[in-house]
Amino acid sequence: METRRKWLATAVAAEAAAASVTILAQLPLHALLLAGPMLAAQRLSARTAAALGAAALALTLLGSPPASAHELASVLNIAAVSAWAVVTAHSRVRAERALDDMTRLAVTAQEALAPPLPDRVGHVDLAVHARPADGHARIGGDVHDAVLTAAGPRLLLADVKGHGVQAMRVAAAVLAAFRRTAATEPDPVRLAHALDEHLGPELGPEDFVTLLLVDFHPGEAHIVNCGHPPPLRTGRRLQLLSPPRPSPPLGLRPAPCLQRVHLTPGQRLLLYTDGLTDARDADRAPFPLDAPQCQAALAAPAPHDALRSLTDLLHRHTGGAPLTDDLTLLLAQPAPVPAARVHDASPRSADRSSTA
Repeated sequence: METRRKWLATAVAAEAAAASVTILAQLPLHALLLAGPMLAAQRLSARTAAALGAAALALTLLGSPPASAHELASVLNIAAVSAWAVVTAHSRVRAERALDDMTRLAVTAQEALAPPLPDRVGHVDLAVHARPADGHARIGGDVHDAVLTAAGPRLLLADVKGHGVQAMRVAAAVLAAFRRTAATEPDPVRLAHALDEHLGPELGPEDFVTLLLVDFHPGEAHIVNCGHPPPLRTGRRLQLLSPPRPSPPLGLRPAPCLQRVHLTPGQRLLLYTDGLTDARDADRAPFPLDAPQCQAALAAPAPHDALRSLTDLLHRHTGGAPLTDDLTLLLAQPAPVPAARVHDASPRSADRSSTA
């Protein structure tokens, strides 16, 4: 609102200045009167542009009608430009309203696909940072969620190829399928196959979804990775937990396997999408996820503070430049489980691997 007032003041001042020059100098400066409606066309309403155009015409005709062909041409020119200003302002306002509606729709859709998670699910403390790629009404394809199963907390992080309405539709299908089956399917490998089967009708021949499932059990995590960037485990050193046998993403005949990783008290898992690793600095260098600064950031006392420190590092790395891909960060820290509660709640799977 304040910006519009400034533009209105500028347009009126331009009109008044042009009128003063014309009247005081007695010069045929009709073209100066075009400044008002032309400025209005860029930032103000069609009604304001029409009023300034009418004022320009009135000032042009002030005193006496046009006495020559040149003066008549000036009047017609002001009338034509004023009409153009009204049409342009009207079209611009309609486009701005449509963009506002699309932006609100995008925000609503993005919030549905990236719901706020509680600070704790079961015995796991969580912190989430989700931000779509910069741009007007850009709808991303990142999906995250958390559920509490009979065996313990289960996390989902998925990244749908592309952006826009198609990516949003597939992302919604991922979230719906996960919520239907995550709490009742004990085996994360079978869950990954089930999600792939559910998504089949939604995916085109070139569509795919990278997927990360993490189940937390006392002292360890069970990970299923289908084409997703590997999670990062904190500790004395940062360690990328690459799967022992890489699997294609969902939609491309995935072959998931179960990866078991040990978690000592205080260790955290960072799940992220490629918006983090694809961020570039001025020299086109990727974000150094294994740098000592990242280890220091992720060691902050509270998970939310750790993510805030990490995003600050990312901002400095990119120099504040807009991100070209959606970014989702999910930091999980299991709380110590009392010895009386430690039991083997792990699902049985025929394909296991262990990472110390």
